[in-house]
Amino acid sequence: MRRHNDNKCDPVGWGVLSLPMHDPRVKPLLEELAVEYTTRYGDLFGSGGAAEELNRYPAGEFTAPHGALLILQEDGETVAGGAFRRYDSSTAELKRIWTHSAHRRRGLARVVLAELEAEAARRGYRQIYLTTGPRQPEAKNLYLATGYTPLFDLDADPEEIKHLAFSKDLGSIGA
Repeated sequence: MRRHNDNKCDPVGWGVLSLPMHDPRVKPLLEELAVEYTTRYGDLFGSGGAAEELNRYPAGEFTAPHGALLILQEDGETVAGGAFRRYDSSTAELKRIWTHSAHRRRGLARVVLAELEAEAARRGYRQIYLTTGPRQPEAKNLYLATGYTPLFDLDADPEEIKHLAFSKDLGSIGA
């Protein structure tokens, strides 16, 4: 288990794990994402709601060599995570970035992003692409604060845009 040296995250007792979607340690991420999506969006994106969104991509897309699913565990508890899949030959698409509601405001999402970016770079990707929903201002702010370029008009109504797309050049990450 890797340890991280970010003092905000209190690295004693926590690590980053790369797991398949069916691993029981991933279950808290998926369960809380379903609640989060349902609470924030209802059926905004279709009648299938959160379940449809969470099942949109086969689990195999988040496995090596083209994808990954990472979780952060603290003292055996899953506290944050995220995944990427192949978008195209040089671009990874981030999905399912999540921090457990009891562990927010600790910098864990930044750790997840950094770990996903580094792993994508190790896998040969040169760019990251992602979308977030209009009712997740904290996600939008996180991506802006961590060097992502918005692919939409920041002054436009997010509800009109629906899918807020971002990209980031990985540059020398993972080199």
